[in-house]
Amino acid sequence: MDKQCINPKELFPSVQYGFSQIVVSNPGKMVFISGQVAWDENMQIVGANDLKIQTQKAIDNLKIAMESAGGTLENIVVLRIYKVDYKSGDGTIISEILKKNFGATSPPASTWVSVKGLANEGFMIEIEAQAVL
Repeated sequence: MDKQCINPKELFPSVQYGFSQIVVSNPGKMVFISGQVAWDENMQIVGANDLKIQTQKAIDNLKIAMESAGGTLENIVVLRIYKVDYKSGDGTIISEILKKNFGATSPPASTWVSVKGLANEGFMIEIEAQAVL
């Protein structure tokens, strides 16, 4: 997959927060991944009440999904991040995990949404993704 990240100087510099403003990809096999949370394979919450651990587990689950589809995290072109009761300090934690997993060269585009709750009251974050292989 050929993925090009575009971050025009006329838009704010988003890469420092772990995402690109625009991602362009050539046609390929589209992969749509349902929202991933901090559940393990036994439906146990990993990192109860810890946003950093829950965010990393959601990304780890995205990685499992991508590998199952024949790709890697690098193939992800867009993320939608749902954070329960978003507070300003949450952004620093989420950004740190995004940069750790997607790097600073070609991170996916993303949208962050504050929500009142998710499917399980123990979930602090849910991340869905689209990728091109």
